[in-house]
Amino acid sequence: MCLFPAFLAGFNVSLYAQIKPSAVQGRVLTDNYITAQAVTIVLLKYRDSSIVNSTITKKDGLFQFIGVLPDRYLLLVRAVGFKKSYSGPYLVAIGQTINAADVVLIPDNKQLKEVSVTSSRPEIEVKPGKVILNVQNNLLAEGNSAFDILRQSPGVRVDNSKFSIKGRLSALITIDGKPTNLSGDDLAGVLKGMQSNTIDYIELITSESAKYDASGGGIINIVLKKGKNTGANGTVTGTGGYGKYYKSNAGIVFNDRTDKFNVFGNYNYTDDKTFHDFVTDRSFNYNILSDYHVDYNGVQQSNNHTFNLGTDYFLSANHTIGFLINGTIRTDNISKDNKLKISNQAVLDSTINANSNLTRHTSRVNYNINYTGKLDNAGKTISSEFNYTTYNRTSAEYITNDFFDAAGNTYRNPLMLQNLSPSNIHIWLSKIDFTDPLSKTSKLEAGIKYSHVISNNNLVFGPLINGQYQSDPMFSNNFLYKENVNAAYVNYQNKFDKFDLTTGLRAEQTIATGNSITLGKQVSSNYLDFFPQVTVTYSYNDKHEYSLSYNRGINRPLYEEINPFLYYVDLYDYREGNSNLKPQYSNSIELSYIYNKTFTTTLYSTVVGSAYTFPFYEQNDISKVNITTFKNLETIYNYGIRIFEPVVLTNWWNTDFFLDASYQRYVAYAEYGNLNKGTQDVIFDITQHFVISKTISAEFLAHYESPTFYGVNQFKANYYINAGISKQLFNKRGNLKLNVSDIFNTLRDRNYTNYQNLNLSITDKRESQIARLTFTYRFGKTTVKAVSTHHTGNEEEQKRTGSAN
Repeated sequence: MCLFPAFLAGFNVSLYAQIKPSAVQGRVLTDNYITAQAVTIVLLKYRDSSIVNSTITKKDGLFQFIGVLPDRYLLLVRAVGFKKSYSGPYLVAIGQTINAADVVLIPDNKQLKEVSVTSSRPEIEVKPGKVILNVQNNLLAEGNSAFDILRQSPGVRVDNSKFSIKGRLSALITIDGKPTNLSGDDLAGVLKGMQSNTIDYIELITSESAKYDASGGGIINIVLKKGKNTGANGTVTGTGGYGKYYKSNAGIVFNDRTDKFNVFGNYNYTDDKTFHDFVTDRSFNYNILSDYHVDYNGVQQSNNHTFNLGTDYFLSANHTIGFLINGTIRTDNISKDNKLKISNQAVLDSTINANSNLTRHTSRVNYNINYTGKLDNAGKTISSEFNYTTYNRTSAEYITNDFFDAAGNTYRNPLMLQNLSPSNIHIWLSKIDFTDPLSKTSKLEAGIKYSHVISNNNLVFGPLINGQYQSDPMFSNNFLYKENVNAAYVNYQNKFDKFDLTTGLRAEQTIATGNSITLGKQVSSNYLDFFPQVTVTYSYNDKHEYSLSYNRGINRPLYEEINPFLYYVDLYDYREGNSNLKPQYSNSIELSYIYNKTFTTTLYSTVVGSAYTFPFYEQNDISKVNITTFKNLETIYNYGIRIFEPVVLTNWWNTDFFLDASYQRYVAYAEYGNLNKGTQDVIFDITQHFVISKTISAEFLAHYESPTFYGVNQFKANYYINAGISKQLFNKRGNLKLNVSDIFNTLRDRNYTNYQNLNLSITDKRESQIARLTFTYRFGKTTVKAVSTHHTGNEEEQKRTGSAN
């Protein structure tokens, strides 16, 4: 079955390769009928004037758009000192080249005024080392959170709130280029509170340059909306949904831009209820055959406030300062019902029912001050920013364990437990970046970055004795972690004829101390690493492009992975951090081929040393207690191919194919067993886009992942189908969208482990079959300033965070 997606993808490549790509071309002349150079040509869709592409004329006044999808188009022609003009409409069919009529420019001495446009980008843009998900154009993303969007995005894996885009390595999650420094439930809570209407686009970066943090697992960068329109304008959004329980969201995105100021922001309120069920079976054969069967049912009700408020002040045409504050305030109430059945020799021995209620309150607030300056007319720029982030969590859980024998009779008094886990994190981050265009084809970039993190985690766990909860020193602890990362980089870019070169070196010094105050244990580390990066791109012609890249990366342990707490799951199941966990290092190579700026094929290889990316189990056969932890096991080898193919079938139907097929091998040191196993992993996504009418469109997404092996866990196949339909209203200012995720309710994780003395199977099911109805309405002005927009400094601000398109 794994060969079918590959065959289908190859068939479509062959089919499309036989179809000549459509094109629109023409010539622009001055009023004296002299060929006009460097005139801007914008290709617009005729039905809604949305921008499809743009280019400039060459010395001979000629221009060309290649790979144009079948549709009706207009040409917008703009040049300084001349009136803007339109040409068309032109009906483009499959394989047809349209020769537009010559455009003659008409002089205009009046100052250019504003032009009203609607930007349109493809849902997915694939470039060497990067995939861009344009969330605002994704019908299936409407009403979903960032967590849900990533979970259904091509090439993204989500395992227990861990996100991966390179094999199963943990990706660095950043928001507007800034690391969240969160993991697990804390990270999931922030992403679940971030709604699609506040997100501009998401970057999945697998081959990052030296200016990025040296993340071995790649980077997922979530770029929030920042208004660029003049005047006051915004968008209001409301979503109602239902799966097994209700979903709701309401929000507003706004900005008000003048010549001197740009004030922008958003606010969202979410009220959701969801479920999480899982079933585990653990078998033992120690003197007698025993089975520990757990059936867990959890219901979570969440209220979430997400906000973002900022302003840019344009000191001059070349200098901008800005201030930004954003954050999330979230409250979760989780009701848990955990039933453990213990059997010996296939006969029920006893049952332990654990019921609890957990109340968790979290808040994350980030403050940012930034400056961008253009130093001269040659294009030298400098930018700087300072960030201060606070994260606070209070969590209180009270657990009641009831004990029953095989006949259902109580055989001991209930065990009452208290589980308190407050946490607070403070992050200081500052950086300076400098860019110097050495020539028309070369550029030098350099920068420094400093980050300081203090993480204070407390765990108070113990039983109820004589009406008072007592702290159990075996489980209770206070862990204080401090980390400094000092980084510097230099990047060089140049263009040699048909070659583009980007090469750089990043140095990162890490100084960290972990102090287990209760246990009286302290660990420290101080290490300096260098991370080279190089990318060479060869443009054979307008249709064929090749790219080869190499980079070295690092994954530092997450705070919860090095925190030596023993976390309670149930009386026979615990999680424990490892304060001696070391970083893992990766070396990655990617070779990409891009055909006609659309079809992308990438061969990749990643080798990870001191790997700890997957969970490791330590089971005591006598006590029957299983502890999940992390170890630096040894090496992971990952080799594969990624293919992305957008195929135009008709003028109302097009399809995106995504295939990621890889071979992975896991090798462990002898002390951790005889792990040396290789396996395949095939992920296939197909997205269908339909234009039903001028105001109605629809989408359909099917996902399949083959059975695969991850660490010591063997996973079964994973698959689901999503669909959505959209209707434009109120002169295209309003939009009503209905989408249904996991239509057939098939999405769940199923895996088993048979390694050393552990025999464990897990079925994990979270609520995924959900229907959502979302209404959006745009208000205010929708004009974008002509000419002066490139002087505002906003583009450089995006580049500074590595998030510019």
